[in-house]
Amino acid sequence: MDSTLDIPDRLYADVVALRRDLHAHPELGFEEVRTAAIVANRLRGLGFEVHEGIATTGVVGVIRGPAPGRTIMLRADMDALPILEETSHAFRSTADGKMHACGHDGHVAILLGAAALIAERKHELAGTVCLVFQPAEEGRGGAKAMLEGGLIERFGIERAYGLHLSSNYPSGTLGFRSGPFYASSDSIEIEILGVGGHGSAPHFAVDPIYAAANFITSLQQVVARQIDPLEPAVVTIGSIHGGTIHNVIPRTVKMLGTARAFSDTVRRQMPERIERVLHACCDASGARYRFDYLMRYPVTENDASQAAYARALAERIVGVDRVFTADKLMGAEDFSFFAQRVPACFYTLGAAGGESTSVPHHSSLFDIDEAALPTGVAMMAALAFDAPFGAP
Repeated sequence: MDSTLDIPDRLYADVVALRRDLHAHPELGFEEVRTAAIVANRLRGLGFEVHEGIATTGVVGVIRGPAPGRTIMLRADMDALPILEETSHAFRSTADGKMHACGHDGHVAILLGAAALIAERKHELAGTVCLVFQPAEEGRGGAKAMLEGGLIERFGIERAYGLHLSSNYPSGTLGFRSGPFYASSDSIEIEILGVGGHGSAPHFAVDPIYAAANFITSLQQVVARQIDPLEPAVVTIGSIHGGTIHNVIPRTVKMLGTARAFSDTVRRQMPERIERVLHACCDASGARYRFDYLMRYPVTENDASQAAYARALAERIVGVDRVFTADKLMGAEDFSFFAQRVPACFYTLGAAGGESTSVPHHSSLFDIDEAALPTGVAMMAALAFDAPFGAP
């Protein structure tokens, strides 16, 4: 394919305007009604075959080229987060307590920008390109829901590609990594059951706060002493609730946490090891417990040949000096479900253009450098034109 994919000024302006509109109107997972309608209407206007209502609010746009080739998917997630925005933009969130604090507004705008380029040069396509606009990435498993609805089989998808804007890397750079890229993410839910009593007479009670404190401290031995030091893993208790007043020992304490790993073997060992520590701490104080370990997102693992292919394509499109090897991230991504089904590559688009756009994801001050958007459009369009016949 032609290694030049210029983004016209009019298209850049449209992508920026669309991103700002989506940013001002964030919608949570499986509630992306307005966003999905915008996506579907734009795709129809460009001549795509449009399928709506997949996994509640998901949209798929299909376009077929005149030449034979594979069927590929390009994915953008659409949902926002339950965060009160604190930026000062004119296009800041108009929905109290909801914010695009992870760049999904940019992902949607990028893929719709690529759709315009693809439609304009449809005669150059080979095979079939499916633009997948996914709901509910932020912890609710929208990718899994789309797969359970038959996404792969229905559209005959053979390869999958997706990007994520990142405030960790310079604006307009593209990062790739073979193998494990994002960690798995699972949830821990615990209730410690004691015997309530007066704070002045702890010997008549079974203190669940004391048991919880012992557990939280002892829990770190799972990573520090039970996991291979060469295998990254994290266990965090992020929420603890118990008690109501100074001098009362409560009957229960509830805790929520997360466990993450880059190895499926380590991931599968976590529930038993965590519960073993919990059992010992509760047994020592006479407390009982309820323990739930919820398997959420698997490791996001890029196919080696797809990662190498996509990186080489990026070097042709934007130049070697703007392509890098991305670091592993303990964050999780439900693109992992797609990567379990077909050879896939998930990559990073740098969006840090200064101090205000280098704020961590999921912050109430998160923002992106919009100058990165054309690079995303160009890379997604390049994959559409090249991957159906050029990918291994």
